[in-house]
Amino acid sequence: MESKLCSAGTGAILCAILFVVDVAQYPVNAAQSSSGVERLVNANRPLVIAHRGYSLFAPENTAPAFELAKIAGADLVELDYHHSADGVPIVIHDFELDRTTDALEKWGGQKIAVSSKTVSELKTLEAGRWFNPRFAQVGLPTLAEALDLIQDGGITLIERKAGDAEICVRLLREKDMVNKVVVQSFDWDYLRDFHKLEPQQVLGALGPPSSRNGQKLSDSEKVLDSRWVDQVREIGARLVVWNQKIDPEAVEYAHRLGMKVWIYTIDDSPTAKRLLDQKIDGIISNNPSVIWRTIALNPPSRP
Repeated sequence: MESKLCSAGTGAILCAILFVVDVAQYPVNAAQSSSGVERLVNANRPLVIAHRGYSLFAPENTAPAFELAKIAGADLVELDYHHSADGVPIVIHDFELDRTTDALEKWGGQKIAVSSKTVSELKTLEAGRWFNPRFAQVGLPTLAEALDLIQDGGITLIERKAGDAEICVRLLREKDMVNKVVVQSFDWDYLRDFHKLEPQQVLGALGPPSSRNGQKLSDSEKVLDSRWVDQVREIGARLVVWNQKIDPEAVEYAHRLGMKVWIYTIDDSPTAKRLLDQKIDGIISNNPSVIWRTIALNPPSRP
C-alpha cells in the first residue's frame, strides 16, 4: 500500500499517515479519563509519543504539529512550557524566543527570554515561518489552549521547562485534567512538589541529570541503572524517561517495581528496534510514523 500510494503523487505527510493506518498492529487511543491514562501508561505494548507534536512535518510546539500528531495516531503528544512574565504557562521549548519566533525582528536585540514578556506580548509573535513560510501565521499557544486542542481526541505529555508546580496543578484542576495527561520534567524537585500536591497524577522523571549531590557526572554515571530507578521512584514518578544510554537490567528492574521506561528522541528504525528489543515501554520521536512502522515490522515480544 505504501509504495502504490506514494508513487501516485501523494504528499509526504499523507504517505506517512496512510502507511501507519495500513500496518500499525496496535490500538493507539485511550479513553480520556483517569483510568484511560492509567491503561495507556500500563499498556502491554510500546507507546509512540510525538515529540513537540509531529515536528518533522510542522513547526514544533504549535497547533499544526499537534493536529498532525493526532492524525498519525500518536499515543501521546508531547509539548514544552515556560511561564510568561505575568505567570501564564506558554508553550515553547527554548528559554529564549530567538530560534522559533520573530521576536528578534519585532523587538530587536538577541536572546530575548520567554519570561521577560507578558502573555499578551508573546501572543503577538509568529512561530512557524522559521520552519516553512506556509506556517507564517502560526502563533504560540498557551498551555491551556494546547491542552484543549490535544485532549480533544488525544492525550498530552506536558514537559515543564520553567515554572512552579502549583500553577500547573491549578490549571489541570480547573480544566478537570488531573491524571488525564502525563507530566514530566528534568527538574526532579518540581516533580517532588507536584507529587505532594497531586499524588495521583502520573509523572515522568526526565534524565539523566547533569549532577548528583552537587557533583558533575561522567558519561558512564549518566547511564540508566537501578540507582537512578530508585531515585525516580522516591520522588513519586512512575515513568523513567531517559536517553538511549540505558542498562537493560535497569529496564527489567523498573518493570519489577511496576514502573515504565520511555526513551527520547529516536527517529530511526535501527535504534528504535534495538531499544524495543530491550523491552522499553515508549519511544519519543519527531517522526511517529517511523516508530509505528518499526513496531509493525518488528513486533516486540511481551510477557
